[in-house]
Amino acid sequence: MYVCCPDGHPVRRAQLTSRANDKNIPKINFAASVLQQEAHALTLLARGLDTSFCDAVDCLYGISGRIAVTGMGKSGHVGRKVAATLASTGSPAYFIHPSEASHGDLGMLVSNDAVLAFSNSGNTAELSDIILYSARRGIPLIGVTRNSDSLLGKHSTHLLLLPLVPEADPLGCAPTTSTTLQMALGDALALTLMCHRGCSPEEFHRWHPGGSLGRKLLTVKEIMHSGAEVPLISSSTPMPEVLCLMTGKGFGVAGILEKDRLVGIITDGDLRRHMGITLMDKTARQVMHPDPVVVDEGTLAVAALRLMQKNQITSLFVTRKGEPVGILNVHDCLRAGVE
Repeated sequence: MYVCCPDGHPVRRAQLTSRANDKNIPKINFAASVLQQEAHALTLLARGLDTSFCDAVDCLYGISGRIAVTGMGKSGHVGRKVAATLASTGSPAYFIHPSEASHGDLGMLVSNDAVLAFSNSGNTAELSDIILYSARRGIPLIGVTRNSDSLLGKHSTHLLLLPLVPEADPLGCAPTTSTTLQMALGDALALTLMCHRGCSPEEFHRWHPGGSLGRKLLTVKEIMHSGAEVPLISSSTPMPEVLCLMTGKGFGVAGILEKDRLVGIITDGDLRRHMGITLMDKTARQVMHPDPVVVDEGTLAVAALRLMQKNQITSLFVTRKGEPVGILNVHDCLRAGVE
């Protein structure tokens, strides 16, 4: 069954996931129609992308300064979020409030910056000063609006037109569909710039050291044990010394070296398998398990944890160009919040 959304387009009646009486059905259906309408608008926006979008990306990529994002009202809220997204994905950006700009903050803009302005109508009065200032100073202006004949549309160096679609509210007045389009286009600009710059996971981690993102991007090198903490010993070492090393370091494992290369490991399990009156007469090479599982120091900690879980082991030796430089224990990952 279908119902009509505010602009008259039919949408499929939402399926209720829990018991509801008749008075709830109109609410669910109206909410679904809002989402359908905004999704339709995003489809139109994607289909309408052309070379002007590429020109805007090239302009923002080519500046040596920062991207000043601006907008008033709900478009200003969008602008703040877009500025944060740009900055967090490798494109230095800041938000400048149009009214504050008219009272001195225009001094924040310099000639090697670019302005990214959001305005649905394109004629927001508070934006006029920053638009005209950019034009006078030759500062590139990327305008996001649905009105090419507006002040913003006429003065934009690169104009990104939004599709002419109604707002999703019953009166057609509240910024809803228009701000969704602005937000999505801002994300598209930021992420296209990010891809154009060739952003690496290491760079992204530098910008997001905290929270769950930071934990997901931690590398083994950042949480491993190194230096004197690493239980390494020569393959010719008698087993009594190996046992002392394993006990002293506390990892339940020893890395066996030949010419500074890791050739094997001895674990608590290896000791049990070789337990007998001759164990203490053997050398590390005679007891070791060859070809141990190792990780490079640049490996993501979450990938190292998965590797330990897959192989049912609790520690991994960490290498740099084939040479052991550290050891990582499953508890190191858990303490760092990696899971």
